[in-house]
Amino acid sequence: MAEKEGKAAGQPEFAKRIDPAKESLSREQLQFIRQAELAQWKKRSQKLRGRNIITGLAIGAAVMGIYGYTFYSVSQERIMDELDEEAKAAAKYRVPKTGAN
Repeated sequence: MAEKEGKAAGQPEFAKRIDPAKESLSREQLQFIRQAELAQWKKRSQKLRGRNIITGLAIGAAVMGIYGYTFYSVSQERIMDELDEEAKAAAKYRVPKTGAN
């Protein structure tokens, strides 16, 4: 009686929760439950798939940005050219080797 006080007269119960392990259900009822769960799972997986794609694209864009920036910054550096110039300058001032060296 307490359950029916909040409901209007003549309205059927909607989506009553059951525990399939405790209640004995027919084969058709179990199959219907599986179908309903599968439909809910598919609906949720579509949302997750979209989120996963967006997340993957964001991570990929960040990685490509870092990779591109690294190549850009390395191309700006002239370290090897400077080292070659220093080596040539040092070679000019090098003393010829003797037997004691």
